[in-house]
Amino acid sequence: MKILVPVKRVVDYNVKVRVKSDQTGVDIANVKMSMNPFDEIAVEEAVRLKEAGVATEIVAVSCGVAQCQETLRTAMAIGADRAILVETDVELQPLAVAKLLKALVDKEQPQLVLLGKQAIDDDANQTGQMLAALAGLPQATFASKLKIADGRAEVVREVDGGLETVSVKLPAVVTVDLRMNEPRYVTLPNIMKAKKKPLETVKPADLGVDVTPRLKTLKVAEPPARKAGIKVPDAATLVAKLKTEAKVL
Repeated sequence: MKILVPVKRVVDYNVKVRVKSDQTGVDIANVKMSMNPFDEIAVEEAVRLKEAGVATEIVAVSCGVAQCQETLRTAMAIGADRAILVETDVELQPLAVAKLLKALVDKEQPQLVLLGKQAIDDDANQTGQMLAALAGLPQATFASKLKIADGRAEVVREVDGGLETVSVKLPAVVTVDLRMNEPRYVTLPNIMKAKKKPLETVKPADLGVDVTPRLKTLKVAEPPARKAGIKVPDAATLVAKLKTEAKVL
């Protein structure tokens, strides 16, 4: 079984994000970039499936600038067999990424597409669902457990009311949640091995996909600073302030 794992290069989750002075976007100059944590969990799960003898090949995919090669090398250091970079300097939006992945699904014919439920930069939570729709594949989102057997994927997914178990026929698209696993530590020997693994670079035009942005960001602004809290002497004063100042009663 072949598993396709899309990974995204994002600002590291430990970095405090700052808005550009002209409010056109987020300042990513000279900040640490890393693999989207949810995608890292997806890579780890794919590697575990391979170690269990369920999968035979793991293909990591990233869409974006040339520096995404670093993210793909990390995926291969975790255990992916090879990688594909769809290189473009255009700011990619979820629909464009889904179209690129759909073209790669048609080309690679994987039995499972395993990706993070969302990226921590835009928090769109759209790419996996759009890919499933475009490719006409069944989907299971927010997966916390995954079991592959008899040509089907049994997925335990997190919902508002608790946990839900669904079974989908392969090939399918599965997006993973935070509690699926804990990614392994990438060792230096595996980083060196990853440098020798094949990494193919293609352009969106090679896949016949137009990635022109359909949405325009008008302004990016930091949230307003929170006002300091106050203490009230009794419940009556609290109710009065909720009525007159907060106006929530």
